[in-house]
Amino acid sequence: MDKTEVKKRIEKLRSLINRHRFLYHVQDTQEISDSAFDALKHELFSLEQQHPDLITPDSPTQRVGGQPLEKFRKVLHALPMLSIEDIFTEEELRQWEEYLLRLTTNDLYDQRQTKVVSRTGRMSIKYFAELKIDGFAVSLRYKGGVFQAGATRGNGMVGEDVTQNLKTIESIPLKLELHGILRFPKFDSSNLGNLRKTLETGEIEVRGEVYMEKKDFERFNEERRKRGEELFANPRNLAAGSIRQLDPKLAASRPLKFLAYDLVSDLGQKLHSEDHEILKALGFKTDPTARVCASIDDIISYWDSIKKQRDALPFMIDGVVAVVNDNKVFDSLGVAGKSPRAIRALKFSGMQATTRVLDIQLQVGRTGAITPVAILEPVPLAGVTVSRATLHNEDEIKRLGVKIGDTVIVERAGDVIPAVQKVLPELREGTERVFHMPTRCLACGADLVRPAGEAVWRCPNAKRCPAQKRESLYHFVSKKGFNVVGLGPKIIDRLLDEHLIGDAADLFVLQEGDLAPLERFAEKSSENLVSAIRQAKRILLSRFLVALGIRHVGEETAIALAEYFEGIEKIQQASPEELENIPDVGAVVAKSIKEWFHDRTNREMVEKLLKAGIKIVHPNLVKLSLGNLSLTKFQDKIFVFTGTLKSMSRDEAKERIRMAGGNVSESVSKKTTYVIAGENPGSKLQEAQKLGIKILTEKEFSDLLKT
Repeated sequence: MDKTEVKKRIEKLRSLINRHRFLYHVQDTQEISDSAFDALKHELFSLEQQHPDLITPDSPTQRVGGQPLEKFRKVLHALPMLSIEDIFTEEELRQWEEYLLRLTTNDLYDQRQTKVVSRTGRMSIKYFAELKIDGFAVSLRYKGGVFQAGATRGNGMVGEDVTQNLKTIESIPLKLELHGILRFPKFDSSNLGNLRKTLETGEIEVRGEVYMEKKDFERFNEERRKRGEELFANPRNLAAGSIRQLDPKLAASRPLKFLAYDLVSDLGQKLHSEDHEILKALGFKTDPTARVCASIDDIISYWDSIKKQRDALPFMIDGVVAVVNDNKVFDSLGVAGKSPRAIRALKFSGMQATTRVLDIQLQVGRTGAITPVAILEPVPLAGVTVSRATLHNEDEIKRLGVKIGDTVIVERAGDVIPAVQKVLPELREGTERVFHMPTRCLACGADLVRPAGEAVWRCPNAKRCPAQKRESLYHFVSKKGFNVVGLGPKIIDRLLDEHLIGDAADLFVLQEGDLAPLERFAEKSSENLVSAIRQAKRILLSRFLVALGIRHVGEETAIALAEYFEGIEKIQQASPEELENIPDVGAVVAKSIKEWFHDRTNREMVEKLLKAGIKIVHPNLVKLSLGNLSLTKFQDKIFVFTGTLKSMSRDEAKERIRMAGGNVSESVSKKTTYVIAGENPGSKLQEAQKLGIKILTEKEFSDLLKT
């Protein structure tokens, strides 16, 4: 933009920012989220920094905080500070409970507190709900009741030592003492005695949030404004920046507070609600709104109530947290990915930002679906830089009224692909262009079709469309399918471009010599890739079905099919009526499966894969061996891994256990059979030792596989 265009843009941004500021502060209403509002201010700030002569005294650009420092000593957490998976709707919340009920068994529940059986005989779970303060997570460690060390969350495994800064916060006790008498079920005089003994000689770890109340934040920023200093954008940034300052005197000068939400140490508590009782008795501030919820409906009621109180609360929150109240059940449910299964964050809205649409391009999916994608000016969003956002389909483009060149609000809800949420027509300059949906596939030239009842245009040329072929191959070798280590989209593209493969089956007959002539493909790289492909030849039936890319057949449906049929041949021969008898398979899915296997090209592909040496494994029904490993050898045994394995990847080790009928868990419990300890094991090793679980070295595990 030239200087005149920049000036016009700045004037429009100021006008829009001032309008939304008026709506929020004067009329008590809000049309866009706080994060989208901050993004508008950030664009204005950037333009003014590039053209400082255009800055005016009334410009709303002095509220941006500085960057936090990263120069503290690293600290390894005794137990990982895991993240919490987000939920945005009531439907997702109920699906989460159904997921928990499928995982749990009656014997995990205690008649005293957790097991509730309705008149219909259906088991339900008790929960604990609390506020999710928008602060800065830290961990506090006490020894003999005295505050010894404090650390940031960091990456969950390793944080930064910020002990001296945390000591300046008055709401963090420097010495723990019992305030009042603990009164809750099963906390008897013996537990109380153990607690007092731990306070005297043991170690206690507490976790919570450092935050700043709204009024203190406003007062702090006002003082900075009077001094002509930069303003902070929000209380969380100020709290985080304060704790990560190298000079403790700076943290001491800021009105920070601490709210405890978790007691990591075992002090006799059985429920998470009791964690809060003990924390309060030890002198920590806890959430006064938190409560036990007997059902999902109770959680929803609490969620709705907090939504209404949100603006009146003294601190910023970005949702509420729901957790299975029974600590034993919580631990037994374990971890999926980077989040415990038994806890969810119920968010109020997704993270948003504003940016410009530079172009709208089309993406051809493996099923032929044509998805319009907005190409954006790169913008930070929810911790990552975003340059693309989905527009879903032609109808969504029309509903939004989005044009190329528009300023838009993009949203990233959880970990899903960012999406364009709203257009800001007030910022149009008259140069924006309307997008027209093409009638032909840009990859193969085929006429696009829009099936009845669908909002998506599709390329029907599944057999010859190069874009669909590439996307199908990417999916085939991905973790959901054959999980070929080291074989990603870039290598697939090279193999296709060099005509070394024409379909998925060709991958399994590649030799090192085929790859060696490729530019930048060394001999060792060729050996590694061919070795990874050969190792992937043995695959579970469910994952084989997912890899085929049959429309509507995801992981859950594939598992249901694999459990019902004994092999791929029976699935190929099954009638639509038989398919519909399987859980998770309705008429639409059954039709899709039948049509896929009815296609001669697809049947030939399956046959070609089998001839290439693919071995489809069904652990529950087929008596095969992996070396000397019987498929029933590990029946009903539960394995947990900690540390790094040298002789094989962890994914390979898990696969071999599952093929032998065993199970793999992410957390240690009394039901764990073995803990496999590799190099640099974590806290799971100590937990296994406490519970008396048998611990195997990597060599002992390898020997067990061979026996």
